[in-house]
Amino acid sequence: MYIDHCREPTIILKVVASQDLWIWHAFFGMPGSLNDINVLDRSPIFVALAEGRTVHINYTINRREYTMRYYLADRIYPNLLTFVKTILRPLEAKRKYFASKQESTKKDVEWAFGMLQSRFAIVRGPVQYWNKKTLANIMKACIIMHNMIIEDEGVMNLGFDHECEVNSFISLSHGEIPELHDLLQTHNRIRDRGTSSQLQKDLIEHL
Repeated sequence: MYIDHCREPTIILKVVASQDLWIWHAFFGMPGSLNDINVLDRSPIFVALAEGRTVHINYTINRREYTMRYYLADRIYPNLLTFVKTILRPLEAKRKYFASKQESTKKDVEWAFGMLQSRFAIVRGPVQYWNKKTLANIMKACIIMHNMIIEDEGVMNLGFDHECEVNSFISLSHGEIPELHDLLQTHNRIRDRGTSSQLQKDLIEHL
């Protein structure tokens, strides 16, 4: 059930990483036969977002206020407010510049995973003798040690206060789940294609 297009059994790791290679979110254990959208549907990251269990943020882009974080993603992902995808075959100079910047910055997550593999041989080699739960624990341990090394070495010091961010997340995660009305409202905001398109336009102008 884990065989993918490579004809080898694989298990998927999905991560969110920032420019300093710190891994903020990891979801491991889906069969390699699934694609990105299938894995996203099972990932807890948007459930936490909809339930209000993430740190609240505010930022301004092109003189417009936003209150929901966004992630750089491939074109395969759906048009959600939380995704900023690249532009397929951009024609205008501004859009070409945005696409090049988006693609180069999106590679940070691949760089983070490449570092994870280079540091821990167990991540890149074949693992035939453990069950899925043991593999998940190994992967979590490697990610925790990776983040500790990143914090200790300060690979790209961009001014993030990881400890503050993580503590804020933990304190919110034990709070009460919002009412169903608020939950549905947040889900609708995430799926608002108009706002998603506006965010991309504002980022193009901002760059």
